[in-house]
Amino acid sequence: MKVIAVVSAKGGVGKTTLAANLASVLASSGRRVIALDLDPQNALRLHFGVPLDSIDGLSRATLSGNPWQSVMFDGIDGVTVVPYGAVLEDDRRRFETHIDQHPQWLTQSLQNLRLDANDIVIVDTPPGSSTYVRTALTAATFALNIVLADAASYAAIPQMERLIETYAAPRPEFGGVGYVINQIDQSRQLTKDVLKVLRQMLGARIFPGVIHLDEGVSEALACDTTLIHYDPLSQAAADFRACGAWLMAALDAIAAPRSVA
Repeated sequence: MKVIAVVSAKGGVGKTTLAANLASVLASSGRRVIALDLDPQNALRLHFGVPLDSIDGLSRATLSGNPWQSVMFDGIDGVTVVPYGAVLEDDRRRFETHIDQHPQWLTQSLQNLRLDANDIVIVDTPPGSSTYVRTALTAATFALNIVLADAASYAAIPQMERLIETYAAPRPEFGGVGYVINQIDQSRQLTKDVLKVLRQMLGARIFPGVIHLDEGVSEALACDTTLIHYDPLSQAAADFRACGAWLMAALDAIAAPRSVA
């Protein structure tokens, strides 16, 4: 399996929306895709039609010792969804302590699912540095860093790169990091200027296109679905599909780790 950790150094970059729509795009190619939510906001499920009143998720399953198969939902677009779940504050802290004390928790939990080599797991994480981001990077085959074309995102890039270098890069199965610039409004000159700087800074690691700002994204979420499903002919949907093709190529270029005799 290939594990994509979707990360961002700052909030408000549309990371969860992008993770959900990329999951839909990759699933449409015929691959089995697991959309896994490691963000206590528990919002990834809202893009896939999981009932609003559902409290099940990986946090509750882990604390109770139940298998993840008991909290996996069949979402729209053929994506399998593993929500974070709804927990009380004390339980959330217990869960985070458990993750801290078991650095390989996510890796081992995914191995227990016995996924095929071609299956893809997309892991949504909270912004910034947290135990969730660290454990996602520890399990990741590829890190996808979501940024905006603004000064704050530009300034925050080194923070996330340090986390990736610490928790993901030393592992032989880690295939690298890619950058996606989200919510682009081409009518703003500052956006164009920062976009040019980001492309010069990040080079070949950046998705060659951009994800355009599209009001259909919020409309799709209001309908408990992805933009790919809600408005497949929109500009942003075309952007998501192009980004998915770029991401798939990056994943397929990652060689499987050699076994040690």
